[in-house]
Amino acid sequence: MRATVIELAYLAAAILFVLGMKRLQSPTTARAGNQMAAAGMLVAVIATLFLYDILTPVEMVLGLVIGAAIGVALARRVEMTGMPELVAAFNGFGGLASALVASAEVARYLVDPDAASIVVHAAQSGVDVGDFGVTTTITIVISVLIGMVTFSGSFIAFGKLGGYVSGNPISFSGMRLLSILVAVGALVAAGFMVWGSETFPDDPIAVIWGLSALSLLALLLGILLVIPIGGADMPVVVALLNSYSGLAAAATGFVLDNTALIVSGALVGASGLILTKIMCQAMNRSLINVLLGGFGGDSTSDGSDVEGLTEGMSVHETSVEDVAILLTYASKVIVVPGYGMAVAQAQHQVHELAEMLQQKGVTVKFGIHPVAGRMPGHMNVLLAEANVPYDELYEMDEINSEFSTTDVTLVIGANDVVNPAARTDTSSPIYGMPILNADRSDTVVVLKRSMRPGYSGIENMLFYNSNTRMLFGDAKESLSELVGAVKAL
Repeated sequence: MRATVIELAYLAAAILFVLGMKRLQSPTTARAGNQMAAAGMLVAVIATLFLYDILTPVEMVLGLVIGAAIGVALARRVEMTGMPELVAAFNGFGGLASALVASAEVARYLVDPDAASIVVHAAQSGVDVGDFGVTTTITIVISVLIGMVTFSGSFIAFGKLGGYVSGNPISFSGMRLLSILVAVGALVAAGFMVWGSETFPDDPIAVIWGLSALSLLALLLGILLVIPIGGADMPVVVALLNSYSGLAAAATGFVLDNTALIVSGALVGASGLILTKIMCQAMNRSLINVLLGGFGGDSTSDGSDVEGLTEGMSVHETSVEDVAILLTYASKVIVVPGYGMAVAQAQHQVHELAEMLQQKGVTVKFGIHPVAGRMPGHMNVLLAEANVPYDELYEMDEINSEFSTTDVTLVIGANDVVNPAARTDTSSPIYGMPILNADRSDTVVVLKRSMRPGYSGIENMLFYNSNTRMLFGDAKESLSELVGAVKAL
């Protein structure tokens, strides 16, 4: 009876996971979807703790309270600009947790074979699993390999996103050969574990040494896989590592014969892979090209290294007052947000300006590029935080045809996603990447601190177009002044 109730709880959790993910498809239902998925995970955690008699009810409640307090503290303290790093860290800890749980099963089986989780659960189900066996070992190998790669790779991504590690591609002579050798070494260690599983736990040396070597080599492999990838590709890397963390969890679910882990891990793994594919398509690049291309880095240049490309060309600076007049007397304005808006924390000023223009009869829409910012959906989350209505947010495919009938496009901190070189310059590293057609508007106003290139490290020719006006300065300050100037008209 107890096992039946727990399996029903797992089924309920799985249904909540699926329904929650379904609601994440729309901004209007995303919050409810997130809450449903979180409720599903709570049900699964409680059911698992009861299944294995891991904690007493008092310990369980105490753990939930402490965990919830940590989660609330993180949610309130982490700025939206730091959300990509937080997601990367969550991916890393998820991978590490899967690897540790799978490794712990080896230790539990070594200490007391009858106490191993898979044996206990199988006994409750009336199934005889026999010895440790090859199948169990393979699932442990998969969980540890993917989990440790996810852990180390995610924290390299965390460092690149947060500026703790250079965003430039980092490589050295023989690096790819070293990566191949490490990968082969990890496979040899995995094979050693499988070979030793037939005599485990009576003769545990092969499994223990194989597990230790596999863990260390997988940890190193994760570092070697991510450090040569530039900052421009970190959103794709974070999405891929998110998928890895799900696959590691699913593998651990097979180790423990835990339905909830298998279902949730498979959902995360599949959705992460789909998101990775969508983002690669948004940049017109293959996943192999992302992983091996070493594209994009720190935008620390002031633009002087590309002066040769723009020799004889000049930008047209403008003032807050002139931009206010342009916006006020426009019929239609499209706002294109980018990471610069996130850095300046200017989303609330953007919303205030949009509301003020709408009160004056101006149609205002927001054009969102799939890879704007440093994580999927970064701009949507920032604008939602500022209470920008969901029906004013348009994806690239929905909004691109409207730029040619737009009076003013206001580009706030975006760079590569509006660079016309993606359409015209076959030698550009972003050539072929779908972009927002901001340059086709009657007038383009770009809010930017300086002429510094974006993550791709290349010059944006939009800035030199005859219909482009540059408003230099901090985006938040510039927008606050714009609000005041528009109000005065």
